[in-house]
Amino acid sequence: MKNTLKLLVVACAIFLLSAMKPKTKRVVFFGDSITQGGAQGNGYINLLKKQVDSTKFELFGAGIGGNKVYDLYLRLEEDVLAKKPNLVFIYVGINDVWHKQTSKTGTDYPKYLKFYQALINKIKATGSAVVLCTPSVIGEKKAGANELDTELDKYSEGIRELAAKNNLPLCDLRKSFLAYEEKNNPENLDKDILTRDRVHLNDKGNQFVADQMLPFIK
Repeated sequence: MKNTLKLLVVACAIFLLSAMKPKTKRVVFFGDSITQGGAQGNGYINLLKKQVDSTKFELFGAGIGGNKVYDLYLRLEEDVLAKKPNLVFIYVGINDVWHKQTSKTGTDYPKYLKFYQALINKIKATGSAVVLCTPSVIGEKKAGANELDTELDKYSEGIRELAAKNNLPLCDLRKSFLAYEEKNNPENLDKDILTRDRVHLNDKGNQFVADQMLPFIK
């Protein structure tokens, strides 16, 4: 009888301690190859893991190379919502613009906004917070000298409008990248400032993106 009582007391103590332990917030980064790279090596997601309190936050990458906005919509349930996130960063749009040029499989602007809004609706319906990110660069030349700058600016402005419409926080990577290039690209190079190939981030670019995203993780 005494042993049973002791076991009961221990079980109750364990239950109370587990109940008192604060739950970690689950943060998912949802996107394409830039996000996929962010979860590898010195990628921005791995850098953020070192900067946040691991007792308060769990960070997950959910990026797949080549993805466009409708690819994200198709795998939202399995790759994001199944993780029961508290916060989701949506970072997609480079391929939607870039693939129009390279393979004629990009995403038209109205369709892009429609799928993006559908992503927002589904994520918000679960109670998760959402941060919208504008697409960064396809080429690092200044003053609109990259071939797809006009399109990227258009799609970025669409995301800004979605953020305002849905009352969501905006991580304006496009604006931040352009400002950085203006100050730090005196030779007007098309890569090797924040990217290694005009699109995908180098070490400095990963740190730059981590710095832009960190204030939203709270």
